[in-house]
Amino acid sequence: MDTYDWYQTLVKPEWAPPSWLFGPVWSVLYLIIAITFGKVLYHAFIKKNIPTKAGLPFVLNLIFNFAFTPLQFGLRSNVLAAIDILLVLATMIWAFVAIRPHFRWVIYANIPYLAWVSFATVLQLTITFLNY
Repeated sequence: MDTYDWYQTLVKPEWAPPSWLFGPVWSVLYLIIAITFGKVLYHAFIKKNIPTKAGLPFVLNLIFNFAFTPLQFGLRSNVLAAIDILLVLATMIWAFVAIRPHFRWVIYANIPYLAWVSFATVLQLTITFLNY
């Protein structure tokens, strides 16, 4: 069974968005992430005009974000994906707190990312619960 077929067999809430929506949404979000995270990481690790620790939650967020697909669809583990999405959300909030004194515009630019990750967290936790 391929990944798409496996995901289709999962019980999902009625309010789950259609599968085709995830690609366009993530395309826009990855553009925002590339610009804003790139700016933060450049200033934290290359230019060093903001504390390195301000860049740490952004690095961790990227790691957890990129780990989601292999966990959910590669390992087909709803539980690991649920833990991971909670870490994505937590590091996003931490990133907002860390960058606030330096680049407040990064927070505003990432509100769509935070909103989507918040929604995705509730969705993943619901799917995990429904299929446990």
